[in-house]
Amino acid sequence: MASGDSEKRKANNQMQDQKEKKRKESILDLSKYLEKTIRVKFAGGREASGILKGYDPLLNLVLDNTIEYLRDPDDPYKLAEDTRELGLVVCRGTSVVLICPMDGMESIPNPFISQD
Repeated sequence: MASGDSEKRKANNQMQDQKEKKRKESILDLSKYLEKTIRVKFAGGREASGILKGYDPLLNLVLDNTIEYLRDPDDPYKLAEDTRELGLVVCRGTSVVLICPMDGMESIPNPFISQD
């Protein structure tokens, strides 16, 4: 009977290991955006776009041909026309706020501020 108990424990341990592996998977499936241009917004207001080359469950991103969109020096909430090329970059996942594909994206006015 002792061997039966050890087999049950072994099976339970395997099931728990499988559950942990499933739990560690990222909530986002970015695989459909690999090799496509995405736009990323970061905590602190920076924005960049580039070709997604890789990612991990912590949302660390590898972007190629990256372009950073610079802010207007007079109004930090407004993007300026200026950009700068960064090339190949690694974006830390803890600072990523938003990821969106560039195809089908369009900018709209902020509905929460008064448009003068």
